Amino acid sequence: MQVVSDNLTAAVPIVERRGRILDPLARTSEILFGVIMALTFTGTLSAATAGREEIRTLLVGIIGCNIAWGLVDGVMFLISALTERGRGILTVRAVRDGGNAQQAYEAIAGAVPPVMASILTKDDLERLRLGLMQMRGLPDKPRLTTRDWFGALAVFLLVFLSTFPIVIPFIVFHNVNVAVRMSNLVAILMMFITGYRLAAYGGIHQMRTGVSVALLGVLLVAITIALGG
Repeated sequence: MQVVSDNLTAAVPIVERRGRILDPLARTSEILFGVIMALTFTGTLSAATAGREEIRTLLVGIIGCNIAWGLVDGVMFLISALTERGRGILTVRAVRDGGNAQQAYEAIAGAVPPVMASILTKDDLERLRLGLMQMRGLPDKPRLTTRDWFGALAVFLLVFLSTFPIVIPFIVFHNVNVAVRMSNLVAILMMFITGYRLAAYGGIHQMRTGVSVALLGVLLVAITIALGG
């Protein structure tokens, strides 16, 4: 019963949670966003004709774009956190204000993952309903917490910092052709590693997933460039 209660608490995020601010899926996604955005710039660079001035413009564009993208993602993280917490408050209110116990059970079942809802018995639902009825300190409206702001900052930093391994070759190597090749190699390696780590989190084949994510990233970059992105 404690496991079920913990899952309902996770699904009804009213109080500030502990643990990692971003889960592995969120961290991987933000890094991939940053890498793909950087690749859309480096992929349009002509190694045969580019000079130091073009490279300088390229680096400024990459960094500026990822700063903007990181800010957008950070704001969206805050909006998502606020909406999720508000949904949790509405769920508790639905349980408390339901006309009968069956309506409360339906609200609870809708707030937990389907796999958990499928194993909840009537006794489980009733214990959860009573627990929510006795909950104290329910806020009138959702509010952002310090943890949410740190999460938004983490999102921004992941997108922004993922740029630097890709631009470093342009700073280290004066030969543009070598810099482009090394930059692309680093980007592909980063996409492979993020896919590999994500597969470990999801319990799927790591090597296959790493290669698939790298190939998918290259394909997305090619599509973005072809569409004028």
